[in-house]
Amino acid sequence: MIRAVNERELVLEILLEVLEKGAYSHVVLRNVLSKYQYLDKRERAFITRVSEGTIERMIELDYILDQFSKIKVKKMKPVIRNILRSAVYQLKYMDSVPDSAVCNEAVRLAVKKGFGTLRGFVNGVLRSVARGLKDVAYPKEKLQRMSVAYSMPEWILKLWLEMYDEETVGKMLEAFQAERPLTIRCNLKNNSADELLEKLHKDGVKAERHPYLPYAFMISGYDYLERLSGFADGDFYVQDVSSMLVGEAAGVCPGDTVIDVCAAPGGKSLHLAEKLDGTGHVEARDLTVYKAELLEDNVARAGFDNISVKVWDALVPDEAAAERADVVLADLPCSGLGVLGRKADLKYRMTPENIGALAKLQKEILQNARAYVKQGGTLVYSTCTISPAENIENVRWFLQEYPEFVLEDVWERLPRDLTEKLRGEMARERRSDSSGNDELQDKCLQLLPGVHACDGFFIAIFERNVGEI
Repeated sequence: MIRAVNERELVLEILLEVLEKGAYSHVVLRNVLSKYQYLDKRERAFITRVSEGTIERMIELDYILDQFSKIKVKKMKPVIRNILRSAVYQLKYMDSVPDSAVCNEAVRLAVKKGFGTLRGFVNGVLRSVARGLKDVAYPKEKLQRMSVAYSMPEWILKLWLEMYDEETVGKMLEAFQAERPLTIRCNLKNNSADELLEKLHKDGVKAERHPYLPYAFMISGYDYLERLSGFADGDFYVQDVSSMLVGEAAGVCPGDTVIDVCAAPGGKSLHLAEKLDGTGHVEARDLTVYKAELLEDNVARAGFDNISVKVWDALVPDEAAAERADVVLADLPCSGLGVLGRKADLKYRMTPENIGALAKLQKEILQNARAYVKQGGTLVYSTCTISPAENIENVRWFLQEYPEFVLEDVWERLPRDLTEKLRGEMARERRSDSSGNDELQDKCLQLLPGVHACDGFFIAIFERNVGEI
């Protein structure tokens, strides 16, 4: 017999795992939805929206609560804090849920979790919020106001405002909070883009082509992704179009050997294997057995024979791989500031010190990865962030440290129609006076949410000179 499930209790469990224990939101939510996949589509949608929305807007929700509660959010017990956060999210952003229901359910949940003595506190705070929500005054100082309105830590805003003007940063912030469909890449080995589109429509999925690439689709309206007929058959792979551009820019040729030094979960490796069209070989590496198993599952589902998986720490030099690869892909660990629309909790766990440590880690991996590149071969360096220390500054460091490499122009490696589209969108992007525009930046690709129709992403291409040691 299936036990009845309280949706708000599941939301609370997710919030406690993510906001109090430091678990990753996308992993926790995926596990909960997988465990309770028998729930009605409406219930699953509620759990997803309230969990993601509460995490995404936490700074704003805490600010509102602090206006109505004598006990500040940071001083509250974790269970009460997160019950109130999710309740305020519903009051402010979910008109379909009556205020009285939000308040009553929050009180019931507090009692159920053993905090019956605080039922009056929970009820009083939420009733006050419901009455006074429209009159909440946000900070007058610009940076504080932006931080509260978009739930973005001030240090991240300062970083971006040093790079871009306020209008461009505003577009990025709005894009992070906007609802958007999931992006998938068609596995052209299994089916054509038209055939996949027809399969998706038969499954009742709303699907449309992405404006950037003919094999990319934006999908919505499905309930459980893994139940779609094309998922188990490997007809498509979940991947943002920004990540697909790595495959476009890598420039693999038939018969090439490719090493992906940080491959999990495998989207870019699979894309390159597909582009090799049954020739050559892709070696997809990652640090742990768990990540290798994840890679192997995705490889098996895609059905490619020209790709293998290897457990290898990218920080450990591999002498056997020296000058063995035509293309080395270094999609490196980063702060993830370009994917906050999908992984909002990253903005709370990241710090300026973390970024410095990650930039150093990238240098160490690049130092090893460059040794695997054949003379005349290519090193692709990419990150899913919007942080100079983790992209353009490391490009400058790499070129100075390893003069045998030259920086190629990413734009010349992309389809012409896509280049024209991206350049047209970038004409609306405005860099700040202190952003340091130069020739190196112009040869790299920095994608911005809100400016471009994708995640924030950075791509640089290095070529190793023939004859250099």
